[in-house]
Amino acid sequence: MNSRSFVEKLLQSADVKINGDRPFDIKVHNDKFYKRVISGGPLAFGESYMDGWWDCDGLDECINRILKTDIQKRVSLNFSNLSLYLKALLTNQGARAKAFEIGEKHYDIGNDLFEIMLDKRMVYTCAYWKNAKNLDEAQENKLDLVCKKLNFQKGQRVLDIGCGWGSFAKFATEKYGVSVVGITVSKEQVELARERCAGLPVEIRLQDYREVDEKFDHIISLGMFEHVGIKNYSIYMKMVRRCLKDDGLFLLHTIGNNRTTRATDAWMNKYIFPNSKLPSFVQLSRAIEDKFVIEDWHNFGADYDKTLCAWFKNFDTHWLELSQKYGDRFYRMWRYYLLSCAGAFRARKIYLWQIVLSPDGVVGGYESIR
Repeated sequence: MNSRSFVEKLLQSADVKINGDRPFDIKVHNDKFYKRVISGGPLAFGESYMDGWWDCDGLDECINRILKTDIQKRVSLNFSNLSLYLKALLTNQGARAKAFEIGEKHYDIGNDLFEIMLDKRMVYTCAYWKNAKNLDEAQENKLDLVCKKLNFQKGQRVLDIGCGWGSFAKFATEKYGVSVVGITVSKEQVELARERCAGLPVEIRLQDYREVDEKFDHIISLGMFEHVGIKNYSIYMKMVRRCLKDDGLFLLHTIGNNRTTRATDAWMNKYIFPNSKLPSFVQLSRAIEDKFVIEDWHNFGADYDKTLCAWFKNFDTHWLELSQKYGDRFYRMWRYYLLSCAGAFRARKIYLWQIVLSPDGVVGGYESIR
């Protein structure tokens, strides 16, 4: 069987055709695509798209179908994936010395890009679409949901680990009367967050989470835990426990993997989120064990599919405003990033969890908020 026939047979099991006429079918422009994907797996699949070797109008649905049938496993045993596994096993990808790399390589790309792509509050985490008509409403719903889950009271002091551009800090201080300390490893986020939160009881710091050593009434982390790294999960939880008052609550909002692995996706690691890793239920549970009581575990990963599609729509609609600065290859990279992630959430291969933890258990029990 030649390489084209092999790839066609693999895709057939996902009901995806080569040069078919459905939106989720793949249009191949370079016949070298087949051998490249067979030898290079998921990394080559993404890179060949960036190189313009193939196109797909419904890329998100194409990825959904591929992931649901797990056909990527049959072409994923290659040097790139093996080296990532060994790197994760032998080194600490989330070490203090590497803490600021994700800020420099992703979050510092350009505030102009994120201002166009995100909602008006610039929330770069999964929105909560219950009773929401648009992205702005869905993101405000999510921020309010977090505040309600922690039962904020006026005057309380809150730590926001991975504060982004200050969206949560601004919302929580204005609506609930708390004060917020936000930390991030992105210089661009610090600058804009301070500007957006000016005049509010908000302190934004360029700081690694391991450096924080002070008490807070509550702690939240929205979309930062994915950058911590397996070897630091316990360190992270110990830091939160050390800084959280005995009667406080910690809300962890993170993407989760449906299976336990040590290495991340090769393409995502190389082009989007270096040194990052999605935790599994088992890995998180082990890190939480003996440190916290699990009060609530909320999964609304299906909402991330809709969020990512909304981000892509904003990005695509306003691409002309960004094109001269970022270029065509960046467009294809960013399109692949947003829509392949949407497909992964649609296939339910990855989740979005909000976990509420307490040091010793809420007296009388915790009331789950939805």
